[in-house]
Amino acid sequence: MKNEDAVTTNVEMQTRRIPSIGFLGVAIGCMAASALLMISGRKTWANFVGQWAPTILILGTYNKIAKTFSAPIDEQQRVQHGGHPSLLKSPEELTHQMSPQPVS
Repeated sequence: MKNEDAVTTNVEMQTRRIPSIGFLGVAIGCMAASALLMISGRKTWANFVGQWAPTILILGTYNKIAKTFSAPIDEQQRVQHGGHPSLLKSPEELTHQMSPQPVS
């Protein structure tokens, strides 16, 4: 990841290995465990375990976004991918950066 620190990059590289269906499976497992705890009369534990499911689904969503998003490296890539030119750069910088570089 271009704009992340080493720890965040390492965590995201490791979590990319987890398939998206894994997060869904764990969340459904938490809901089933919560239901079983409720049936067995452990209401406090059922509520505790049941609240894990939304957190796991949010982590799965973050994982999916981190897998599919890659920030453009320069303005030319940003424009090619449907973005708009940076408002923080001067027109000269944008023209210079978007002009094709000769291959040597």
